Amino acid sequence: MPTLCIFFGIIVRMYNEKGGQHSIPHIHAEYQDYNVVIDFDGNILEGEFPNSKLKLLVAWTEIHKEDLEANWKLLSNGDGYFKIEPLK
Repeated sequence: MPTLCIFFGIIVRMYNEKGGQHSIPHIHAEYQDYNVVIDFDGNILEGEFPNSKLKLLVAWTEIHKEDLEANWKLLSNGDGYFKIEPLK
């Protein structure tokens, strides 16, 4: 699964999931032993995440929504992906 970004210990990934479990555009995030799947509006689709890290992840998602949408389209078409800037 391609890694789009890493910041504050959070690893954000996305992959082509045609016909997969989640039918809407989303990202997968990991932090220590936690895993969460959220849509581009910050809604949790699956998993758990520490609240403080979830707030950072949702803020990052809001800032980079257009980049996430572009990556979703690229990956859906099998055209690769690009890295996204981390929170600083």
